[in-house]
Amino acid sequence: MQTWAAIFDWDGVILDSSRQHEEAWNQLAAEEGRTLAPNFFRQSFGMKNDRVITHLLGWTQAPDEVRALNERKEAHFRTRLAQTGATPLPGVVAWLQALRAAGVPCAIASSTPRQNIDCAMAFLRLQQYFVATIAAEDVTQGKPHPEVFLLAARRLGAPPQCCVVFEDAHVGIEAGLKAGMRVVAVATTHPADSLQQAHRVVGREEERRRRARQRRRRRSR
Repeated sequence: MQTWAAIFDWDGVILDSSRQHEEAWNQLAAEEGRTLAPNFFRQSFGMKNDRVITHLLGWTQAPDEVRALNERKEAHFRTRLAQTGATPLPGVVAWLQALRAAGVPCAIASSTPRQNIDCAMAFLRLQQYFVATIAAEDVTQGKPHPEVFLLAARRLGAPPQCCVVFEDAHVGIEAGLKAGMRVVAVATTHPADSLQQAHRVVGREEERRRRARQRRRRRSR
């Protein structure tokens, strides 16, 4: 009997794509003759592009201009992804396999456009692990609004209180909490000590393995 469901953010949780996204923003800024603040990219994690452009960057409020900038940035991202390929973050495949073996349904709930997810999924080949994918086009309110997670729960047929969200961004963690879900923060893009509002924080898989090896070496001395 199903007792819970898992909902995953995409960039920084499933996909290791931060470099390509940052390069795409930098290319767009250069084309626009603008300079990005040093901490801009980390602040933008988890936000829909329209909010980044209008609120975080303050470039424009005009809907047509926002849409055009959004499309150009994502086109740059997909070009770079096609050039570099895509890989899942360490531990992701094993965790998805374990969830499927346990009968736990999974969904993607992301602020990224569906075309980006489809582009990366062609490299990752993880489609079989997800019952549903909720992308930027499917919601009107971006994170930290809980709409994307609530829609994912409905697609999974699970009540919010039976869903666990896996997130790396502060706005995503806030959205999961607002949705009434349990939230596991993944410390891939932000330090673990800045994610303590989540119910649980987990580090990078390789860092956990490194610490486990150190503990084994200490015990063997």
